[in-house]
Amino acid sequence: MLKLYHGKSSVCSIKARIGLAEKRLDWESCLIDLSKGEQFTPEYLKLNPNAVVPTLDHDGFIVIESSVILQYLDLLNDRNRLMPADIRAQTRARLWLLRTLDMHAAINTMTFATAGREQILAGKTPEEIEHSIKKMPNPRAAAKRRDLIKHGISSSHLDGDFFTLQRMFEDMQTALDQAGWLAGDTYSLADTAVIAYVDRLDRLGLSGFWEERYPCVSSWLEASRARPSYGRAVEAFIGRDEAKRTRDLGGSFWPEIKQKWDRFRRLK
Repeated sequence: MLKLYHGKSSVCSIKARIGLAEKRLDWESCLIDLSKGEQFTPEYLKLNPNAVVPTLDHDGFIVIESSVILQYLDLLNDRNRLMPADIRAQTRARLWLLRTLDMHAAINTMTFATAGREQILAGKTPEEIEHSIKKMPNPRAAAKRRDLIKHGISSSHLDGDFFTLQRMFEDMQTALDQAGWLAGDTYSLADTAVIAYVDRLDRLGLSGFWEERYPCVSSWLEASRARPSYGRAVEAFIGRDEAKRTRDLGGSFWPEIKQKWDRFRRLK
C-alpha cells in the first residue's frame, strides 16, 4: 500500500500527488499540517529527518525527495509511463528533474517573501516564529527563512533567485516553442515535476514573470491544468476561497517585485 505524507499546498507534495494521479495509483493520504508544525513531531522526523514533505511509505519502504518519489512511482507499473522511451527525451526529462532543486529554492523565496510571510506574521507572535524556525533541522534553510520573514521582498535572496527564474522561463520557452511539452511531443516526468512551481507562482499572483516575454509558458500551464491529474492533485486540496486569498495577497507585491525584476534583467 502506498501512503503519502503531504501538505495541502506544498509544491513538492503537489508534484507527488500529480505523479500518483497520472499513474492512477491508489494511495492513502496522511496530511501534515505545516502551519501547526506537525512536520517537527518525533514520529514524522523518524520518517523524514529533514522535516519536510512529502514522504512516501510503500509497505515500509520510505522514499523522500519529491523528484525521487516521482521516478519511483513511475517504475511501479507500466501504465502511462512518464519517463519517455527516447534516450534524448529521457535526458531532457532528467535535466528538468535535476533543475527543480534550484526552482524549489526560488519558489520558496517568492512564497515566504510575499503571501507566506504575511500569513505567518498575521498568525504568530515574533517569539512563536523564532521558535518554529529554530526547529528547522537545516541551519541554512533556517537562516534563509529568518531573513525572508524579517526583510520580505527586500531580502538579498531575491536577486539570486531571479537568475534561476529567468533561466527557467527562457529554457521553458525554448523547449515549448519546439515541442508541445518540456521533454518532447508527449507529457512526461519533466512536466509533472515543473508544473507545481509555475502553478505556485501563478497562485501567488506573480504570473507577470512570464506572461509577456515567455508566452509558451502560459499555454503549457493551461494545458497542464486541463489534465485530470491537476484537479485530483491540486484543486481537490486547495479550495477556491483559499486560492483567491493567496492570489490577492501575493499579487499585491507584484508591482514592487516587477520593478526589481525589470532592473535585474536590464543589468544582465
